[in-house]
Amino acid sequence: QLSGQQKMSESPLSQFRGTNLPPGLHPLNKTLVKGSEWKDVDSTQEKRRSFLHDFCKKYNSRKKLQTHLVHLVSRIYVEDRHKVLYCEVPKAGCSNWKRVLMVLNGLAASAHNISHDDVHYGKHLRRLDSYDLKGIYTRLNTYTKTIFVRDPMERLVSAFRDKFEHPNSYYHPVFGKAIIKKYRLNANKEALKTGSGVKFKEFIQYLLDSHRPVGMDIHWEQVSKLCYPCLINYDFIGKFETLEEDANYFLRLVGAPAELKFPKFKDRHSSDERTSAEVVRQYLKELSKEERQLAYDFYYLDYLMFNYTSP
Repeated sequence: QLSGQQKMSESPLSQFRGTNLPPGLHPLNKTLVKGSEWKDVDSTQEKRRSFLHDFCKKYNSRKKLQTHLVHLVSRIYVEDRHKVLYCEVPKAGCSNWKRVLMVLNGLAASAHNISHDDVHYGKHLRRLDSYDLKGIYTRLNTYTKTIFVRDPMERLVSAFRDKFEHPNSYYHPVFGKAIIKKYRLNANKEALKTGSGVKFKEFIQYLLDSHRPVGMDIHWEQVSKLCYPCLINYDFIGKFETLEEDANYFLRLVGAPAELKFPKFKDRHSSDERTSAEVVRQYLKELSKEERQLAYDFYYLDYLMFNYTSP
């Protein structure tokens, strides 16, 4: 399908193949932000942007990334009205972000009455890889691109708790069964049949196994491989740890309606304690020192890119 457009697409594609990325850091357009209440958030934002940019300059000179443009943008959601591109990082506020994009797009009046299933299975939002090359390239160059990230270990533990500690008709039979079969000695018939009850240590064994019995999943894939932050020059870097203030500042930047605020509610398992540093500590106790180190190594790039402190 792409071969006919090859000549036309050579320049956008070649820009995403070499080591000369990312292009210069564009200044954020702040003309729509009124008042001084966002001064601190803006200052933090500028530090994050320049930190990532400097990191990528160093990193890219050492490592050549060869990835096709269409694959690079497969996790990016498009909101054409306000010219927003949002790269989805699961377990970092992505459900509420998709709700907000639906409201911005005029698909819903409020973020509060959109169900979880509607958000994730409703096919209301377009992804950037659904456009032709010209459409992809134009949007990458002219829209405001944002990514929201989270401390890698918190994100990992949050994903484990969500997918394996609650009934789940996909993760238990697909991942749970394969994990229990490979990593649990003398597993009983019930566990092998249902895939329920995976232990965190078993999950980490699967994660670190170069011959995993079942593939990777976006909920625990590294952000560096989901959103390619050194190849796509994100304009705005939000963090889960400061989610509301970052998100609300971003909404002002892109000219969202004044009454639209980022939702505060927890999308699922709302009675569960949020995955905090203390919760993570309890889970990491189940691992050997070597496993903890290897899990950190697995997310090493994410720690570096977004300036998170090693656990």
